[in-house]
Amino acid sequence: MDQPATRPANPCFSSGPCAKRPGWTLAALDGAMLGRSHRATEPKARLAEVIDRSRAVLGIPADWEVGIVPGSDTGAIEMALWSLLGPRAVDVLAFESFSEQWAADAVKHLRLPDVRVLSAPYGSLPDLAAIDPARDLVLAWNGTTSGARLRHLPPRGDGLVICDATSAAFAMALPWDGLDAVTWSWQKALGGEAAHGMIALSPRALGRLAEHQPAWPVPKVFRLASGGKINRGVFRGETINTPSMLCVEDALDGLRWAERIGGLPALIARSEANLAAVADWVARSDWAAFLAAPAVRSCTSICLRSAAPWFAALDRAGQFKASRRMAALLDAAGVAYDVASYRDAPPGLRIWGGATVETADIEALLPWLDWAHATVADELGVASERPVAVV
Repeated sequence: MDQPATRPANPCFSSGPCAKRPGWTLAALDGAMLGRSHRATEPKARLAEVIDRSRAVLGIPADWEVGIVPGSDTGAIEMALWSLLGPRAVDVLAFESFSEQWAADAVKHLRLPDVRVLSAPYGSLPDLAAIDPARDLVLAWNGTTSGARLRHLPPRGDGLVICDATSAAFAMALPWDGLDAVTWSWQKALGGEAAHGMIALSPRALGRLAEHQPAWPVPKVFRLASGGKINRGVFRGETINTPSMLCVEDALDGLRWAERIGGLPALIARSEANLAAVADWVARSDWAAFLAAPAVRSCTSICLRSAAPWFAALDRAGQFKASRRMAALLDAAGVAYDVASYRDAPPGLRIWGGATVETADIEALLPWLDWAHATVADELGVASERPVAVV
């Protein structure tokens, strides 16, 4: 099969760090407070501006606290788990790689006495009706490695709801009235740089933070409270560790872009348009299928698999090798970088569809996926056959 004539203008489809916003250049960083202490007045004001603009774009309630924390989303969610869990029994929704890690935290590392792990295979969600609202709940709103997302939660109870929203924030509507601790990172939906996380806490979570003394030592980088006193400075731009002021300037650029194009509704519309473009192509494809069913399908981490008979006939190692070969072909052609499925996920491809990705680039990429799939089939010496349609 010949290579397609049209190429994506931007070949960056990684699921993190993600594509920069359209039109981004290094000039966006010209105002960065380089060589300055993050504790000085002007740099600290920049950090506070990230907090304020994030709150405004996401629609975070006024009585919540929002802070910048170390370690990207992983650091932010670990901070929430290590600081807030303990007083109640816990349910954890585990349906992809990272939510499985949060379950492991609760069971193996914090060794909580009463944890229920509600699991589901990649591409599916656990039974939400099984959630006990009297227990604390830990979840990922969007499965970054599985392409499955939540759209709602059962009515809340007395337990706290801790939500990893790193590939959902700025691309999906989050039900703030049903959540208590929400985390994300700069490197996802707005295309920021890595290593910085954010955490938003409801009044209920802040109450738990002030009243609860964890039974385990809390490392300094996770410490939001000490001796019953909340470290309020974190929510005013006084970060626990030293942030990169270059990354701060980049985060502000992404937030200002989001505001210019129409805020959260525009971000959601752009991401949903990217998913729709892929869905239209899958419906016509003789080999491509989504990993997730339509009702739970993510508009950011779009996970695809091959439904071709020759691919299904391969063992798992062979399927991984074939899908990695497809990703390598796309990389070598300079049309798509970093699109192999996550190492723990089923073999396939993962295309980031967040708002910083142009739908025109998604549409230009899709024929290249056909080319890569056909090329691997030819290399394996198998004939292309039309499978039963699975979308």
